[in-house]
Amino acid sequence: MTNNTVSSTARVLGAGLRALLVLTLVCGVLYPLAVTGAAQTLFSDQANGSEIKDREGQVVGSSLIGQRYDLPPKKGAKSPSPDLRWFQPRPSKGLGTNSVNTQYSLLLSGATNRSGDNEELIRWVKDAKAAVVKDNSTATYKVNPTDIPPDAITSSASGLDPHISPAYAGLQVHRVAEKNGLDVKKVEDLVADHTTGRLLGFMGEPRVNVLELNTALRDLTRK
Repeated sequence: MTNNTVSSTARVLGAGLRALLVLTLVCGVLYPLAVTGAAQTLFSDQANGSEIKDREGQVVGSSLIGQRYDLPPKKGAKSPSPDLRWFQPRPSKGLGTNSVNTQYSLLLSGATNRSGDNEELIRWVKDAKAAVVKDNSTATYKVNPTDIPPDAITSSASGLDPHISPAYAGLQVHRVAEKNGLDVKKVEDLVADHTTGRLLGFMGEPRVNVLELNTALRDLTRK
């Protein structure tokens, strides 16, 4: 191997090494720092996961992902029972499973993939409707099955929807008020305060974030 060949090879290796170091610095350090800085400055809430905090400043979850409010499961039970002190989210079915995704697990997110005339889906909906009537009827308020909105008995496409309709939230008001010893009007006002209208006044549907609503409810009951 001649000296010229060695010199040429060294130059190529040196240029490659310098390019590697420069690109590592730019793409691996400077660019991530710039993007992170811009995100924290312009979109701090979204960049940190759209966190919801209680009045003590403790993070209780994300406004983008739903979660369940259940009692500790009883021994031998297939699934935990809902804690009726709290507003309940939409039903959630695990992707590719026959069991309820009771924890809104990200690993099981997805639709049931059942057709509208599927017998199993029809049974799920009937069972869910019966449970909604039973759970939300009180001594002074009886749920009319015809008043139950679709989101109370069907899961979302992802199974992780953090929102329910104002109609479903309103249907739960009497039960929540009774279980927490609160005035019905006070709970109705709480729902109204946490109802988000249509985007720009015409896009989408009014909705209630269940986690935000329950966080406000917990703060109210602690007063």
